[in-house]
Amino acid sequence: MTGSYQSREERKSAEKANKQNRRQKKPPRFFKKLLIGLLIFSFICLSVVGISVYALIQDAPELDTAKLADPLSSKFYDKDGQFIHEYGTEHRTKISYDQIPKQLEEAILATEDNRFYEHQGVDLLRTAKAIFVNVTGEFGSQGASTITQQVIKNSFLTPEKTIKRKVQEWYLAYKLEQQYSKQEILAMYVNKINLGNRSYGVAAAAENYYGLDIKNLNQLTLPQAAMIAGLTQSPNNYDPTKSDNHQAATKRRNIVLTLMNKHGYISNSEMEAAKQVPVTEGIVEEKVRNGMPYEAFLDAAVKEVETQLKDVDITKDGLKIYLTLDPNAQKLADSILAGDIVAYPNERFQTAFAFMDSKTGEIRAIGSGRNESKTTFRGHNLVTELKRQPGSTFKPIFDYGPAIEYLKWSTYHQIEDAPYQYSTGDPIRNAYTNYRGMMSIREALIESRNIPALKTLESVGLDKAKDFSEALGIIYPNGQVYESYSIGSNAVSPIELAGAYGAFANEGIYTKPHFVTKVEFPDGKVIEFKPKAERVMQDYTAYMVTDMLRGVINAPNGTGRLAAIPGVDLAGKTGTTNFDAKVLSKFGYPQDATSDSWFAGYTTNYTMTVWTGYAQNGTGNYLTAADSRIAHGIFKAMMQEYGEESGRFVQPNSVEKIQNELYIKGVKRDNVPPMPIPKKEEKKDQGKSKKNSSKKKENPGKGKGNGKGKGKDKRKDD
Repeated sequence: MTGSYQSREERKSAEKANKQNRRQKKPPRFFKKLLIGLLIFSFICLSVVGISVYALIQDAPELDTAKLADPLSSKFYDKDGQFIHEYGTEHRTKISYDQIPKQLEEAILATEDNRFYEHQGVDLLRTAKAIFVNVTGEFGSQGASTITQQVIKNSFLTPEKTIKRKVQEWYLAYKLEQQYSKQEILAMYVNKINLGNRSYGVAAAAENYYGLDIKNLNQLTLPQAAMIAGLTQSPNNYDPTKSDNHQAATKRRNIVLTLMNKHGYISNSEMEAAKQVPVTEGIVEEKVRNGMPYEAFLDAAVKEVETQLKDVDITKDGLKIYLTLDPNAQKLADSILAGDIVAYPNERFQTAFAFMDSKTGEIRAIGSGRNESKTTFRGHNLVTELKRQPGSTFKPIFDYGPAIEYLKWSTYHQIEDAPYQYSTGDPIRNAYTNYRGMMSIREALIESRNIPALKTLESVGLDKAKDFSEALGIIYPNGQVYESYSIGSNAVSPIELAGAYGAFANEGIYTKPHFVTKVEFPDGKVIEFKPKAERVMQDYTAYMVTDMLRGVINAPNGTGRLAAIPGVDLAGKTGTTNFDAKVLSKFGYPQDATSDSWFAGYTTNYTMTVWTGYAQNGTGNYLTAADSRIAHGIFKAMMQEYGEESGRFVQPNSVEKIQNELYIKGVKRDNVPPMPIPKKEEKKDQGKSKKNSSKKKENPGKGKGNGKGKGKDKRKDD
């Protein structure tokens, strides 16, 4: 080798060149390290992703066959367990894959998942494309979810948009494809989807929109099939039966036709011809359905269920909902609302009332608005949502009840009715023009005088009054109470007021008013809805308030005499609220016009609260003196049917009676009424009674079961 070089220098030069060549061929050490690092990093990333995915799918739900089935309707039962109504089945018609019209299948595939028969549950190409489209901010005509994924999402997962839910969706979609055929999965999809117009599934949509039953599904035209397929994106916005939607519905249908052409399902000429067809062609008038009975009651019941059970869907969870409803009482309530029993001054006049079992808190019937304000299912429910000032019906709850409970007052406790003012210096007035001076709280409540009520509250204190009323279910949204609440300037619903009065009726035990007793799931699981009964006041408080409220109805000077029912032991309270000066002036109302009129009352068995008034202020929307008494008539109409079932209120051992006034045993008496009148005067009164008694015989049938005193009161009222 060395002999081939001419000189020593030439050899050295060649060796040097060879070394340089070897160095150039040999990769730099830095790039080797970088390559190794990248490989290790990639391995770690893949491991982390794998571990993360594994962790995300660990708590994925099982593929429960029952949940893959069509959603189940819910059933309602009355208080005796009798079936009332089924909600959901009338809007769904199940079909098999073989019953899906070919054109409709193609429209759905073109719109939702054109590679449905090629992928294994997740379309990787489509998912990647969707990610790219979202990143670039462009609009894509299709989402990334396949039909299989949509079945999974609708059957097993929540609608929340999280990475975890998406990973579980992919995983379960793959599993679903391993267990079911493509045809079975497509059938699951077309039977589940919401297509608007109260239609779940394509068969229900074909019937509701185009009047085609299962036997005639193949009569769907191309434009109709495209319209149904397009509804999946936004059923309410594309519903072609709504005139406001026609433009949007036409545009959406034409997008589906374009996609069908793009994917080779229809020709250009077929696409263009279909686009020329009006979107309303073939639409049928909505069929008259079997109406939901007792809509307002069922509405309140469903809202109660959804409040307590956050994850239920009554349209598809197959619940059995057991109501507190008495159908006979509700039918009577509906007749009252319709004006068949009680006369109303005009069509705008409104009322809302609750009829409740005093012992259990179970609502037996409700009235929730008349005419345009009448509650429909999923509508605005006046009984539960209306909040109006209760006026004097609040006095037993905020003033006199707490005074007896905490201060141990007797019903004869004396309060001065004289000119007075709030702590702010603003005057408070009675509805009367006179002042009575010293009077008992019994008389003050019977005559509904405001000044004694405020003075009673001041003696009790706002904090104690708040505690007492909150225990009766009264809610104060901002947590604050004010002096004016002594005469009912706060806001309550008929349901709240019923719960509070029910506690007086039930010897001081409060049970929250409710519309549902229990809910049973398809798997047999039962959730009880009966609230826990709680003692919120002493039995003497409940009875002494009740005895005073008897006088509101039975005493000659009582404000609730029109609600009296012969032979029925009733307790109750009236309440009215006035307009302020600005409203009177703005609408030209008379000075004595009132805004709201209430009557709240009870027997031992039933409690009823009634509100009457107008939904909003406007010309002629005020109550006259006669209008204010309509609430009494509504109460009486209901209680006449059910009051005879009730017994008399029983005086507890904790109470003693002196001269018809009530005292708490063992408590020092604050005041004692004067002794009975002398015997001579008594004889004169007895003579008068005999005279009245002889008159009564001339009118047989009046004052049935009354006794002499009540008969005399009734004639005075007349």
